[in-house]
Amino acid sequence: MAVRASDTLPAVPDRPVVDLLLGDVVRLRRAHPCGGDTWLVDRLGADIGIRCRTCDRHVLIARATLERRLAGFVERGDPAITAAVVGDAPVRRTPSDPPS
Repeated sequence: MAVRASDTLPAVPDRPVVDLLLGDVVRLRRAHPCGGDTWLVDRLGADIGIRCRTCDRHVLIARATLERRLAGFVERGDPAITAAVVGDAPVRRTPSDPPS
């Protein structure tokens, strides 16, 4: 009897992927040992680089773990900077942006 790939792979979660931008300031569910609970997103990929806004400690955390621990956004980063650094990310325009 053949084993199908769908039988061995984990199930895809129902929640959508969180759209992170460079420069986002996020609040996590648990506070850092220094007491800070806000973090600056400074690296994107499979691992997300975040920097504590209180003590300036830098941590790499798996994207899935960050999405699970995310309590909310304090401030959003600039989509144009993210697109310039990441390269293939689409630039989102807001209604107030001038046409290009």
